[in-house]
Amino acid sequence: MRRLFRIAAWLLLVTIVVLSVVPPRDRPVTAAPHDLEHIAIVLAAGLAFGLGYSRHLVQIFGLIAFSAAIELIQLAIPGRHARVSDFVVDALSVSMGVAVGFLLAEYTFYAGFRR
Repeated sequence: MRRLFRIAAWLLLVTIVVLSVVPPRDRPVTAAPHDLEHIAIVLAAGLAFGLGYSRHLVQIFGLIAFSAAIELIQLAIPGRHARVSDFVVDALSVSMGVAVGFLLAEYTFYAGFRR
């Protein structure tokens, strides 16, 4: 199961990169508010990393750096905008996702161990 979460985590990061660097006209648009779109995908990625790599809580720092890098890359893409607010939302969401994933992984590990 951990392997599945690891694959999902990396696929979500690739998806975030692709959606962040495509020209605005090629970016899919949903009915959801902009911040909710960010929260959803970045929280999911953090959760997948937390579940897939549960013994490596330090990954939060790498994923926060990833969030910063994505915003900075957008400075070089015509029509895209780097926003501090997007970085803050992404950094908080990914941190929360990793923490929840970590706690879920630890809980299920210990619950299974006690049985």
